[in-house]
Amino acid sequence: MKSLRHAATVGAIALAGAAAVGAAIGSAVVLKVARTVVTPIPRRDDTEVLAVDTGAQTIDLARTPDTELPGSYGLFVEGTPGYVKLGAVLQADAHSVRRKLLTQIDPGAQIGRHAGFSGFYYMAPGELHLPYESVLIGTPAGPCPAWFFPAPSGSSAADTWVIQVHGRGATRAECLRAVPVLHAAGLPVLIASYRNDGEGARTRPGSYGLGSTEWRDIDEAIAHALRHGAKRVLLMGWSMGGAIVLQTVVSSAFEDAIVGMILDSPVVDWRTVLRFQAGLMRLPDPLPQLAMQALEQPWTARLSGSDQAIPFDELDMVSRAPELHVPILLLHSDDDGFVPSEASHALAKARPDLVTMPVFTGARHTKLWNYDQNRWTDAITDWLGEHDFSD
Repeated sequence: MKSLRHAATVGAIALAGAAAVGAAIGSAVVLKVARTVVTPIPRRDDTEVLAVDTGAQTIDLARTPDTELPGSYGLFVEGTPGYVKLGAVLQADAHSVRRKLLTQIDPGAQIGRHAGFSGFYYMAPGELHLPYESVLIGTPAGPCPAWFFPAPSGSSAADTWVIQVHGRGATRAECLRAVPVLHAAGLPVLIASYRNDGEGARTRPGSYGLGSTEWRDIDEAIAHALRHGAKRVLLMGWSMGGAIVLQTVVSSAFEDAIVGMILDSPVVDWRTVLRFQAGLMRLPDPLPQLAMQALEQPWTARLSGSDQAIPFDELDMVSRAPELHVPILLLHSDDDGFVPSEASHALAKARPDLVTMPVFTGARHTKLWNYDQNRWTDAITDWLGEHDFSD
């Protein structure tokens, strides 16, 4: 009997130990998933280069949902020149796509097989051939660089500034596509950076707040605009920049100066986005929910690498829709593929008095301009014309 009791005790200890190990492994996995949510990631090489013809100035890419689409795009490549602009699809089969190169590739250039498909298109403000200046904006996190494009000479809208905010894993270059249409409307444009985006100031953990912290940096960009001649501000956000802009609108000390928003492929509700992306990565339930719960608690948020707990309820702008008070142009493709458009539609349904949301399909995430530049430009031009932001 003694040996049986000993065996039972050993077995119980073994089971408890196995359960503890399993719990520890589970917790580690949850924290790892949570860490990926708030950690800035480098550009991904998601595209394979199959061939480059420097004579015909064409490039063959493996076929993907991005590379097969019509329009004008960019491609980060290994070797020289590092970044090229892509034009029309010239030929395609089940496995490859041939596109026109809009960046001259010299004979003998060595381009590797790994590349990153991009909607940036413009990489530097000088490519727009418009006057601009580089400025530094002081923020609670430290100095954050910005580009400022003044209004055209004699513009009656020169005291209504547009402040643009880029998305997660992107830089200010993402916003350059919008400058020409805004400049044509007579508006000055400030393209801001923010903490931990690779250009702005870096906090000690170096993590994203998903809009819950970054809005304070954009609030300082508004203060900068008001100190330098702005009387009113339009905010424009891309992807996570949309979440930042929405948080700014409901939190800013300069609420009365904000007169409108333009949102391109925005994150309106992070829970919706993270569940969708977990599905793309085939993460089993309840792992995504547990990761979000970990980020909501201060001590597990810190273990996940976050500066502070992430308040997902506060970042759900569908539930906070009654707090919004300015006109919104919402541009979101129903074929986005990364940030689903459901929450954007829900916001438009919740506030039809404020939200204008033309239907877009076909375009991928933050690539509406690339896919159909004319329609995207017309949507912004028409919306600006429908609202008098000069009063």
